[in-house]
Amino acid sequence: MQIQVIQKKIYEIRDQKVMMDFDLSELYETETKYLKRAVKANLKRFPPDFMFELTKKEFETLRCNFSTSKKGGTRYMPFAFTEQGVAMLSAVLNSDKAIDVNISIIRAFVMMRQFAINYKDLADKIAKLEKKNNKQFKDVYEALNLLLSDKETEIDFESRERIGYKQAIAS
Repeated sequence: MQIQVIQKKIYEIRDQKVMMDFDLSELYETETKYLKRAVKANLKRFPPDFMFELTKKEFETLRCNFSTSKKGGTRYMPFAFTEQGVAMLSAVLNSDKAIDVNISIIRAFVMMRQFAINYKDLADKIAKLEKKNNKQFKDVYEALNLLLSDKETEIDFESRERIGYKQAIAS
């Protein structure tokens, strides 16, 4: 399973990276109601930091993000599963397909976390460089602005109407 496909199905809700029950059921190739039924039969395995039900407002916001229609609608709010909740699903949905999909999903979560760490490190390094070289950057920006303003002045000088002696053109 392609990790990019899975990463597109990971959302940030309540400051947590989560996957929605309808996306998971699609990946597991089952209906959402069967996934929810299995989860409800094993609720002890899913504490609030593993899984939570969306509020209507959260669901409407999420719906706006992936622009689904209200046609058909949902009678129940979807469940959002954190990385730990997805891992727990492999114990609840004990099929080969579920295990294979869960391995891919966990890899996607790990890659996203690694990317975030690398991005933060890079941002920190850039901030340190900017702070260290702030004076040099400031001088460069001033020089660039001066060159740009000189160019504008030059264009204005060339486009103005000439005055003074004009040479007659021989016909």
